[in-house]
Amino acid sequence: MALGNQGQIGPYRAPTSGMLRVSTLQQGVPYYTISSLLVGGGAGGGSSGGGGGGGAGGLVSASHILTVGTTYTVTIGAGGSTSGTNGTSTTFGIIGLAIGGGGGQGGSSGGSGGGASGSIGIIGSSYASQGNNGGASGGATSFYGSAGGGGGGAGVAGTAPTGSSGGSGGNGTASSITGSSVTYAGGGGGGLGAVGTFLGGGGTAGTGGGGAGSNNSTGTAGTVNLGGGGGGGGQGNLGGAGGSGVAILSVPTVNYSGKTTGSPTITTSGTNTIIKFNSSGSYTA
Repeated sequence: MALGNQGQIGPYRAPTSGMLRVSTLQQGVPYYTISSLLVGGGAGGGSSGGGGGGGAGGLVSASHILTVGTTYTVTIGAGGSTSGTNGTSTTFGIIGLAIGGGGGQGGSSGGSGGGASGSIGIIGSSYASQGNNGGASGGATSFYGSAGGGGGGAGVAGTAPTGSSGGSGGNGTASSITGSSVTYAGGGGGGLGAVGTFLGGGGTAGTGGGGAGSNNSTGTAGTVNLGGGGGGGGQGNLGGAGGSGVAILSVPTVNYSGKTTGSPTITTSGTNTIIKFNSSGSYTA
C-alpha cells in the first residue's frame, strides 16, 4: 500500500502524464525515490619490499527517498597515499556512505581490506559487506622475500602470493547504473620483496581500477574515480596511490530538478537522468 495524496494510507495512483511524479510521505511533504552507486576511495599499496596491495573502496548500491527542496551534499573519497594509508569515504548527505579501502601497509581494514604486508601477516578485513578481505602475505620465511598479499575488491577477496609473484588484487563489481556496464573497486596486487633479481614479479591488479604490485619499483596506482586500490611496492619502493571514489545518482527524469553544484556530468539513460560526481558537490531534490 502506498501513501495517498492526503497523507492517508490508500492505493497507489499513477501520476497524470506530464505532472511531477512525487508522493506524499506525510501531509504537505513531497518526495521521490532515486537509485545510487557510491564507491569510496581506494587505499594505497604498502611500501618497501613485499608491500600489501591496497584494498578497494567500499561499494554500495542503494535506493533513497529524497525530500523535494532538500539539498544533499556529495563528498568524494580520496585515494590513500603511496605509504599504504586508507582511502577516505564517499558520502551522500547523511543517507549514503561508502567506506574508504584498507591500506596495504600491514593489512588495514576498510571498505575492502588491504593485503598483508611482508612478514607482518595481518589481513585487512572488509566493512559492513561493502567489499572483501585482503590476502595473506608470503611469510617471513618465503624464498621470495615475504611477498605481499593482494588487496580485497568489491567482488572477491585478494589472494596470497603464488610461486614467485605477489598476491592478486580482488576483482571489482560491475554496475550499469549509467546505462553502460562499468566495473568499479578492484583491489591492488601485492608487491614482491625479493632481494636481487628473481623470476616473478608483483601481483596482478583486480579488475575495476586496481593497481599492479611491483618487484623492483613503485607499485601501480589505482584508477581515479573507480575506487581501485594501489599496488604494493617491491624491494624498498613505495606502493601505488589509491584511486579516488565516485558517486552516481539515477533520478527519474520527471523528478530531476536540475539543481547541482560541483560540476557533475549529466547524462540520460532511458527514463532516468544520471548525475555522476567525480568530485564533491551537491544535488537539490
